[in-house]
Amino acid sequence: MNPHVAPVPLNKAYRLLNHGPTVLVSASHGGVRNAMAAAWSCALDFQPPKVTVVLDKATRTRELVEASGFFVLQVPTAAQAVLTHRLGNRSLHQDPEKLSHAGAKLVDIDLPADAGTMAEAGPDAGPDVGPGDAIARAVPLVDGCAAWLVCRVLPEPRNQWIYDLFIGEVVAAWADARVFSDGHWHFESAPPELRTLHYIAGGQFYAIGESIVVPDTPAAG
Repeated sequence: MNPHVAPVPLNKAYRLLNHGPTVLVSASHGGVRNAMAAAWSCALDFQPPKVTVVLDKATRTRELVEASGFFVLQVPTAAQAVLTHRLGNRSLHQDPEKLSHAGAKLVDIDLPADAGTMAEAGPDAGPDVGPGDAIARAVPLVDGCAAWLVCRVLPEPRNQWIYDLFIGEVVAAWADARVFSDGHWHFESAPPELRTLHYIAGGQFYAIGESIVVPDTPAAG
């Protein structure tokens, strides 16, 4: 990880996704690690912070998320547009060397046993277990991104099966301080390669645009 990475307070974690960026989703289980691109994710709640992400049933990453009960959302940069597209168009099912072929570097981060309600009853257990079984675990982060949110799955089987929609509680977050600090993005003063991505279709991305600040106005009733 680069030396500019700094923790983000959990009560500000939602701001890492508020501008609607394309994200990379990573997860690991049973010695297998993977990462994929996802265009449909967003912040859901403030306290505790929650997020949503759509993970197709055909993806290997979803299988790892369901098995481990955890996933990481990371916000890739303009410099990672090619990497992001490759991770979104290759499957670990068909290409066991997907990560290396895409040029992705994953870094395992150890989380404490009391991060969220980390628990499992056995090597194949999911997130639905008692709080007394808390253990420490490692989660894989994609190196070089602008931000990372580690999430514990909040099981909603119907949403997951019918809509492919996963809800996660954010238990840890970090960002590159060159582009996010004091709870705010600073794209206007950061290097252009650190701008975040918005995917359209057919390999086309837009980088985040210029800042527009309006004065405070009374809240609508």
